[in-house]
Amino acid sequence: MNTDTTPLFLFLGNLSTGELILIFAVVLLLFGAKRIPELARGLGKGIREFKDASSGIRKEIEKEPETRSENRS
Repeated sequence: MNTDTTPLFLFLGNLSTGELILIFAVVLLLFGAKRIPELARGLGKGIREFKDASSGIRKEIEKEPETRSENRS
C-alpha cells in the first residue's frame, strides 16, 4: 500500500477508483453538468476568502507585538 498521499487527497481516505467514479457520477446526476462549474467557482471563492482572512489575522497577530513594544517606550 502506498502511504505517500498529497494533502489534496487526504480527505478521500482509502477510496478505490471505482468508489470515486460512483461518487462523481452521483454528484453529476444530482447537480447536472451546468451546475458543477458554478459550484466549483463558489467553492474556489470561499477558499480564497478564507485564505485572505486567515492571512489578515496572521498579519494582525504579528503586528500586535510590535505595537505593544512601541507603547512601552
